[in-house]
Amino acid sequence: MIVDVYQFFKHHPRYNKLVGDDYLFVEYKCPLNVEKFKLWTESHLITFVISGQKDWITPQKTYELKSGDALFVRKGVYTTRQHFEEDYCVMLFFMTDDFIKKFLLDNENFVRKIDAQENFNPVFEIHSNPSFQSLMESIFHYLSQSGNIPQNLVELKFQELLFNIALNPRNKELLHFFNSVNKSVKREIEDVMIKNFQYDLKLEDFAKLCGRSLSSFKRDFKTYFDTTPSKWLSNRRLEHAKTLLLGSDLSISEICFESGFKNASHFNRAFKSKYALPPNQFKSAHSG
Repeated sequence: MIVDVYQFFKHHPRYNKLVGDDYLFVEYKCPLNVEKFKLWTESHLITFVISGQKDWITPQKTYELKSGDALFVRKGVYTTRQHFEEDYCVMLFFMTDDFIKKFLLDNENFVRKIDAQENFNPVFEIHSNPSFQSLMESIFHYLSQSGNIPQNLVELKFQELLFNIALNPRNKELLHFFNSVNKSVKREIEDVMIKNFQYDLKLEDFAKLCGRSLSSFKRDFKTYFDTTPSKWLSNRRLEHAKTLLLGSDLSISEICFESGFKNASHFNRAFKSKYALPPNQFKSAHSG
C-alpha cells in the first residue's frame, strides 16, 4: 500500500499543523520502528529536518537528509528510508500548484521565461542561509504553540518561505520549476502520467496529482490523448514490461510489479492480448 501523506497529515488528529486553502504545515516525529516505505503526495512539499536522518530515494538519486537540511519534493511517488541512530523530527510544508501560481502572480520579479519542453528533477535540494534557518525556527515555535494561529499570519509565513527560497541565487533551478507550473494542461497531465505510470495508483490518485476531479481528469485526458486514462496506463505499462523483458534479468513476477500490475495473472492475460504470447514465451522467442 502506498500512503497518501498529504491526506494522512491533513486529517490525522495527532500532529501539530496549520491548515490553509492551498497549503499545510505539519510538525512530524517519526516512530523509530518505521524503516523503508513508499508514499505519494498530491501536493508539492518542503521537508526540513529538525533532528535525525532520513533518505529520500528517487530513480535518479538518493538524498541523505540530516538536521538542518531541506528538500523541495514535487508531487508524485517516492520511497523513504529511516535511520535509527536518533529520533527523527521534521517540518513538512505542503503547497498546491495554485499557491505557487498566486505567489508568482503577486511577485512578478520572480517570473522567468523557461523552455516549454524543459524537464525537471522530481526533487530539489534547498540551499539555506542564516535567514532561512531563522525562519524555520520561528515557524517551529508557532507550530508548538497551543491555540489557534491566525490564518493570515500562517499564510505570511508560507510566503516568507517562498521569498527566502526565490531570493537565494543558489535556488535558481527551483525558481525555474516554480515558473513551470503554468504549463499547458496537456503537458501537465503527460508529465504526471509518464512519471508515475508504473506505480499502483488508482485513477482518482492520478486525478489528484493532476489537480483535477476524476470526471474532469477523464474528460481532459480524452480530449488531449484521444483515449481513456485506463487504456493509456495499460498500454504504457505493457510497453515498459516488454522493455524489461528484453533488457533486464528480472523475473516475470518482478517485471509484473515493476510495471504497475497488481497480480501476475492479470499481467499475463494483458501481455498476451497485446503481444500474442505470454511474457515467458515472448522472452524466449526474442532471446539470443
